Amino acid sequence: MASQHWVLSLSCQDQPGIVHAVSGAIVSARGNITESQQFSSADTGRFFLRLQLQTDAAREEVLAALQPVIARFGLSWQLDQVGRRKRTLVLVSTAGHCLNDLLFRQRSGQLPVEIPLVLGNHAVLGDLAAFYGVAFESRRITDADSRTDFERRVLEAVDEHDIELVVLARYMQILSPELCEKLRGRAVNIHHSFLPGFKGANPYKQAHARGVKLIGATAHFVTSDLDEGPIIEQNVVRVDHAATPAELMSIGQDEECRTLRQAVTWLAEDRVLLDGARTIIFR
Repeated sequence: MASQHWVLSLSCQDQPGIVHAVSGAIVSARGNITESQQFSSADTGRFFLRLQLQTDAAREEVLAALQPVIARFGLSWQLDQVGRRKRTLVLVSTAGHCLNDLLFRQRSGQLPVEIPLVLGNHAVLGDLAAFYGVAFESRRITDADSRTDFERRVLEAVDEHDIELVVLARYMQILSPELCEKLRGRAVNIHHSFLPGFKGANPYKQAHARGVKLIGATAHFVTSDLDEGPIIEQNVVRVDHAATPAELMSIGQDEECRTLRQAVTWLAEDRVLLDGARTIIFR
């Protein structure tokens, strides 16, 4: 069998011997470690490890070698092929900048995801998805029943397309606690970040009126606590009094695209591990 490249990510309660045991199991499966990163959390007492390995052994053989270690240390783990594109569902409303960036990067091979479907609560981005050859569905949300119907379709699409990652690309609806729980750990959201944090309509107009000096974006996991999920990535850029509201919006949208793209990349490459309310990012 030809050599294959695998990525193993794991976490467990921190204790002596974890790296030694994992390395020994990989050697017994004829594996060679090509990349390794680890972190011990003083806050939660947990240990995190991400490594890449090459071996001519099949996945089943690698797992068989790791099984005693998994049982001994109570590992939470994931083993996947390096570079495999994660199947991703994108949710949108009317703003197209993040969707355009994701679809362009996917098509150009710069983003390790495969997007079989885009779901929107408006129809306006259908032409954009069609331009990139990606299926698009829209279902208008007008009341509680239509919201329930939309979320039911999200879960159907997750099963239908074997979705591993759900990206809210400026999807302007609050997900129900039930959907948040079902998508826990595999749904990411993006929103603008200001100091102070402007909410409601026209945040860039509010930012201009208050003379903000920094604008940016935050990508985080989706939880039932609105905009309180573990943070994956943040970026800011300095602005000044000369920027108009339209210019602030353009700058802010660029930061949203950049921040969401980076978060999706790290998630697709299995570089993000949860440590309570925080994330561990192995870059």
